[in-house]
Amino acid sequence: MFGDLERNPRTLLVCDRSSFLDDKNRLSSQVEQLHFNYKVSMLLPECSSTPSHLEAVLNSINSFYLIRDLPIHELLDQHFLESAVHQGRVSGLSYRTRIDEDNCVALLPSGRLSLSLDKDSFELLGVEGKPSRFNHRTNSRFVVSVDLTDSSMAPGGRGYQRVVTGLRSRLKLKTDFLLSHDPGGGASLQALLSRYDWSEHRPEIRSHTLTDLTCPLLTSDLQSCDPHCLLEWLGAVDGHISCENLSSSFLSSLVCPEPKTTASRARSVSVQGLLRPQDVHRLIQQIRWHLEQPQVASWASVTVHGFVDSPVSWSGEEHGVLRGGENFYSLLMFQDQTYHLHLGTGAHDTCPP
Repeated sequence: MFGDLERNPRTLLVCDRSSFLDDKNRLSSQVEQLHFNYKVSMLLPECSSTPSHLEAVLNSINSFYLIRDLPIHELLDQHFLESAVHQGRVSGLSYRTRIDEDNCVALLPSGRLSLSLDKDSFELLGVEGKPSRFNHRTNSRFVVSVDLTDSSMAPGGRGYQRVVTGLRSRLKLKTDFLLSHDPGGGASLQALLSRYDWSEHRPEIRSHTLTDLTCPLLTSDLQSCDPHCLLEWLGAVDGHISCENLSSSFLSSLVCPEPKTTASRARSVSVQGLLRPQDVHRLIQQIRWHLEQPQVASWASVTVHGFVDSPVSWSGEEHGVLRGGENFYSLLMFQDQTYHLHLGTGAHDTCPP
């Protein structure tokens, strides 16, 4: 037992190096494959205030909705399917549900409904599924995946009726639900919202200026800096944790990777909410533009955090529940248009793209 407690959870870190100028770079597709993002953190060395063009993009990110006690069968309402799901205009995620204990739900932009259910709920639902990849010894969790855009799920059809009946009459699954829409897609949600208690939320933006920040001496070849140490340092900066520690310190062993230098100032900016991949794309483009300006630092970073308890992770595959909850990527960009991408996940999850 104590041996298990002493072992650290294993993780998987995939590193990719390329250039924005390379037509074969895969960054756009990689960003698109993490559907549910709750936080984007940006670090701009030698910058004392948020650039106006970046601030404009941050303020233009769409609001999202929190619907309380939403019966999941409402996601199969015919009007909602036709006006929102079939148009690829919405995505959603169950809120404050724990992937290792509760029933969790995700509605992907592709129109796929993913349910991570405990054994009793799965049997009550009566819809085909498969055992979770993350069961320990016995099959205690199951995954149900339904393509709401498939012809077999046309309202009135046998497949459609089976799922609706299972959700409405047998399982009666309800949960608080986060719902996001594409620009201009808000009208398609109004009929659904009108039937339940809901609230609209703007993404939360935070920023502050750091002075005399000790940071790694980063170059585009990144030969001198271990990726794990770099990510640990970026996390410490975002979490306002000092890395000015002595080796004898019992409070924190976090240190800045060597070789290091000092930035007289740096701007730390973050945005939290239900963030779409398209929002992340726009932020990355603004950071690229920032790096092209004169008298700025040679690099900047963007770290994107997925929801720890999302039932899906990379490429819509099942998200692990055994240990940890890693579900993020970090992009380090340089003035010469090269970048280093680090994609992290739990060791038992599907390998990031």
